[in-house]
Amino acid sequence: MAYRVTLIPGDGTGPELITATRKVLEATGVAFDWDIREAGADVMDKYGTPLPEDVLESIRTNKVALKGPITTPLGTGFRSVNVAIRKALDLYANIRPALYMPGIPVCHEGVDIVVIRENTEGLYAGIEHDVIPGEAAESIRIITRKGTERIVRFAFDYARANGRRLVTAVHKSNILKATGGLYLKVAREVAEEYPDIEFNDRIVDNMCMQLVQRPKEYDVLVCPNMWGDILSDLASGLVGGLGVAPGANIGESLAVFEPVHGSAPKYTGMNKVNPTANILSGMLMLRHLGEIEAAERIQAAVASVIEEGKNVTYDLKPTRDDPTAVGTQEMAEAIVEAMG
Repeated sequence: MAYRVTLIPGDGTGPELITATRKVLEATGVAFDWDIREAGADVMDKYGTPLPEDVLESIRTNKVALKGPITTPLGTGFRSVNVAIRKALDLYANIRPALYMPGIPVCHEGVDIVVIRENTEGLYAGIEHDVIPGEAAESIRIITRKGTERIVRFAFDYARANGRRLVTAVHKSNILKATGGLYLKVAREVAEEYPDIEFNDRIVDNMCMQLVQRPKEYDVLVCPNMWGDILSDLASGLVGGLGVAPGANIGESLAVFEPVHGSAPKYTGMNKVNPTANILSGMLMLRHLGEIEAAERIQAAVASVIEEGKNVTYDLKPTRDDPTAVGTQEMAEAIVEAMG
């Protein structure tokens, strides 16, 4: 029986990344019934919104979605569609793995970190307003016991289910004593329920330094929304950048899978951008669906193609002007071939 999955191509380079991802997912032999829905900057004129209600209804019905990147305007315009989807569907847990793959030049080999980010509160709740227009503005940071309990428990359950040894709670309780203090207090309480998993905590600025210096000491990081956003990009940089960084957004019964990076609109239609992050997001979706063997085949094939270094996009070459670089679709086809 085919899996009914909401498919959101997105905008910018999103549609071509989704095309590449479909090639790889469908080559596993797992059957999909794609429910294709439009969202993003390109549909504003058509629907009057970048996130039509039918997109959300489709995800609620199908329970799982795969999406390409969607443009978020800077400073003005509509709020992030990605954030809107997470809030509307209460996709409270954001999973962002950062896994080293041979063939990518990095400062530290062997990095294997998973950032678990709270997705619905903190500064990303978007409670802000002008105090003096053009002169001063204010944002309100919301941290709740409920939100903290469920994200920290999710991190420990993830660690236990995936053979992870350590959960580190990231906070700023030395300065943000009310919100950061509540987060740390609740994290410590939840940690006591998981004696089989090690636990520690780090102040966010110190965490940044330690990830740069000795990332292999860390395993699962559980973070409030803003710290998780920043640290997941830092962790991605340790293993090659956002082009290889997949993501998953998980709720009680719904899940949306998407790459961490943006839509790179200047490369639209050029068949140039790296499809790895979107393909690995599809791999995470397969794991979520219980298709473990198919997921492992994709992960191994991606790693093989990157390690060989022949059929990869320009950003994975030793220099970005390497004439042997291949396009988005050609890299996807090489991954399909590597799956056998």
